[in-house]
Amino acid sequence: MGSYVLRRLLQMIPVIIGATFLIFAMVFGIGDPAAGRCGERACPEAFLVQFRQEYNLDEPLVVQYGLYMAKLLSGDFGESFSGLSVAEELLNRWPTTIRLAVIAVCFEALVGIAAGILAALRKGRFLDYLVTLSSLLIISIPVFVVGSLSQLVFGIRLGIFPVTATEGGWFDLLLPGLVLGSFSVAYIARLMRSTMIENLRSDYVRTARAKGLGPGRTVGVHTLRNSMIPAITYIGYDLGALMGGAVVTERIFNINGIGGFLFYGINTKDGTIVVGTVTCLVLVYLLANLLVDVLYGVLDPRISHD
Repeated sequence: MGSYVLRRLLQMIPVIIGATFLIFAMVFGIGDPAAGRCGERACPEAFLVQFRQEYNLDEPLVVQYGLYMAKLLSGDFGESFSGLSVAEELLNRWPTTIRLAVIAVCFEALVGIAAGILAALRKGRFLDYLVTLSSLLIISIPVFVVGSLSQLVFGIRLGIFPVTATEGGWFDLLLPGLVLGSFSVAYIARLMRSTMIENLRSDYVRTARAKGLGPGRTVGVHTLRNSMIPAITYIGYDLGALMGGAVVTERIFNINGIGGFLFYGINTKDGTIVVGTVTCLVLVYLLANLLVDVLYGVLDPRISHD
């Protein structure tokens, strides 16, 4: 296992280099990052010269990228065009995004897996149809509609949850987390249902039943572990996405997280914020995928990493 993890970590290096270069090239290689720094009026020439020198914009793109990566290796994500330290902003906002992601992932994992198992065990019955129709309904509604309606009903009219989550506490983030996780609940439930139904028809399950094993052990030990693999894959992917922040949800509930910071960078055309934030997201995705691959061997010993 140790050698496999080491190989995967080494494989991440060219992926990180390629991904960060593409991001850097799209942000700083197209157009003039200095354009619009003074609003609608034209910037003085002296300001433009100083601005380009400060952010190495007067150098070729490859040199700019090399200088940026040299700083990145020391943990320096640079400064935004307004003088903010990108690394400090990410560190300050990341705990809020992590809390939001934990709420969403716990909700989608517990409810989605349970709903999929119940639907598979009650295939063709009322509960199965209820889970299927509910998941289709949730998937068909855009996130900004669900978020806005939840904010209106549970925040404004009923007053159960705060309308906004500016402070980023656990209770403040509960409603946004449930909204964010509700869409993944539908996908996980459908994955678990289809995989469970397929595995329940497998030869090893029929053999276990023929040996006299009870339904609890047959389903809970033999069938469930194999059926969890597609769900774990999706949850791992979703964890990487949620750890990077949810731009729409964070904007609706005014959450000061990574997604809100990325939106701010795009809205203000601040390339340093966009590149630094997306670089962090790439690292999170890669680590989340590594974690999922390691969990494969835990869930199914037949999967070897050697």
